[in-house]
Amino acid sequence: MARRPNVFQARRKAHAKARANVFHHNAYVVLLKPDVGRLRKVQRENPLRHEDKPCVYVGMTGLTPEERFANHKAGIKGAYVVKRYGIRLMPELFEHLNPMPFDAALVMERDLAEDLRRQGYTVTGGH
Repeated sequence: MARRPNVFQARRKAHAKARANVFHHNAYVVLLKPDVGRLRKVQRENPLRHEDKPCVYVGMTGLTPEERFANHKAGIKGAYVVKRYGIRLMPELFEHLNPMPFDAALVMERDLAEDLRRQGYTVTGGH
């Protein structure tokens, strides 16, 4: 005897699939205090950094960038460097890119981090 599919599981799968196609993910950039540039890990990741360019964190979220930054600062699934060194969002570096689907946001996060590194920014995040 075949087992009948659970209505709630089927509904959950359909909802997840529909949500995945929605353009509601965002890449974002957070300005960090210059002190983050002294961390060894950050120095290793940014060998071509310019001292006159700011330190930034690049991330991706399904929330608005403002909500995500508030979560970072509150310690809710937040990156340590943003909680400790984060100053503000830098919308001039990411606003024109958003919103986008999840898959595009994953790629955009990496590409944006690499582009900023090439320009001499000290970048953390951007996995």
